[in-house]
Order: sequence, then structure tokens, then C-alpha cells
Amino acid sequence: MPVPRKFDRRPPERDQTRINDRIRVPEVRLIGDDGKQIGIVKTSEALAFAQERDLDLVEVAPDARPPVCRVLDYSKYKYEQAQKQKAARRHQQQITVREIKFRPKIAQNDYDTKKGHVSRFLKNKDKVKITIMFRGREVTHPERGTALLDKLAGELSEIGVVEQSPVQDGRNMTMLLAPSKAVLAGEKDGKPEKATDDRRAKGAEDESAAVAEDSAEAATEAPDEATEAPGEAPAVTAEAEPEASSGDEPEPEAEPEASSGDEPEPEPVSRPRGAAA
Repeated sequence: MPVPRKFDRRPPERDQTRINDRIRVPEVRLIGDDGKQIGIVKTSEALAFAQERDLDLVEVAPDARPPVCRVLDYSKYKYEQAQKQKAARRHQQQITVREIKFRPKIAQNDYDTKKGHVSRFLKNKDKVKITIMFRGREVTHPERGTALLDKLAGELSEIGVVEQSPVQDGRNMTMLLAPSKAVLAGEKDGKPEKATDDRRAKGAEDESAAVAEDSAEAATEAPDEATEAPGEAPAVTAEAEPEASSGDEPEPEAEPEASSGDEPEPEPVSRPRGAAA
């Protein structure tokens, strides 16, 4: 089930400029459509003067006595006013207030990091609110916070000015830095990160160009091994083959001599005396 919209009881905004019949004062100071002042006339006469020229009677200065009314085309007048306001907003510079928090016992590395953030904010034309947070008994030594803020303001004096001096409010001490005139005028670089990236890209391009130049020189100096004299057959280089073996194969190892037909006589067997043959 869809959620019903909340009924807005506020009346719609209405144009507060009084024109034609909405002008209720008895007499007005009239200015014609050509910009010339006619003088003080009755409101009815001024309205008839505007209707004769098919224009509107517009109250341009309601606080005057009598009010000042001008004869003009009200629709064109509203359009011109809207264009003027739009142009004023376009040229208006919007300043953002950033905040960075410190501790009285901040380490040097943390201090350098936060100082870099403050510098970046100031170069982007933003105001920076520096806050020192005290804890416990640290609040009894506000001079440490003041010294830290003065040190930061001194190191960033080229791009920032102290708009509000250090002020202690309870357990916090604050200081407001604003961009200097040099930053607002554009003399200081507001985008250091982009400049660093450009330098890195340029270095990479230089390195690639140097590598390409070295490779071209090497190719020029190296002998052209693939080029051969016309009419000559390409030289064939083959690895040296082992010498061919001669027809006589190596004699096999000498085998033991074959035994002759006469077998060795067996040794006589000794028999005891008196034994039968």
C-alpha cells in the first residue's frame, strides 16, 4: 500500500511585488516607460496611463513616500531580475570551512600528515579550523596548545593567514586559518597532486623515448647477418660428425681356449692294502 504524502498546510509562495490593482495607496510617484519621471499622480490615473500603453504599473520602491511606480512589461521585468540574480550567483565565490583536530602530544609524523592536509585545504581556497583537544590534566597546560598552533601558523604563513587567534573553549582550543592573498590570486599552485602526476608522466615518456633510441642505435650498429652476396649459395654450417668407423670391427675379447679331446686323467684313488680289487 503506498504511503500517503504528508499534507503541506503552508500557503504557496506568492510574489510580493504589487502591480496594477494590487496597489492600494491613494497616490504614487510615476515613472514612464521611457524612464522619465512624470511626477506625483493619483493611483487611478497612473493605472489608466499604463493601460493605454498596454503595459503594467509596477511598484518598484514600496518604502518611499509616496511609493514609486513604473510603467513597464512585468513579465520581461521578472525575467531580467532572474537573469541578474543568476549572474550574481555565478560570480559569487563559495568558501568552505574544513576542520582538522590535533592533540597536544601529537607525534611528529602525525603532525606532518595533518599539516599536509591543512596545506591542501588552503591551496584549494578553503578556510581551515584547527582544533586542539585536551584530555584529563592536559587542560591545565593550555600553553602547549598555543605553542602548537603558533608553530603551525608560522610554517604555513606563505599560503595561510590567521583569521581567528587561538581561543580556548572548555577542553578545546580553536584557531581559524584563511587562504592568503597569493592563493586567492592564483599565484600559488592549488593542485600539487596534479603537478606531481604530470611530472611522473613526463618522466615515463622520457624513459620510453630513451629506450627506443637505444634500440634503434643497436639495430644500426649490428652487422646484417641475413644479407648474402648475390649468386652464392647460402653457407651451410653443420656440426662436425664423428669419424666413420672402418670396415674392420673391433675384435671381440678373446674367449677362453676350447678344451682338447683328451680329457685330463683322473687322479689315482688310493686304496687300503688288502682291499679287494
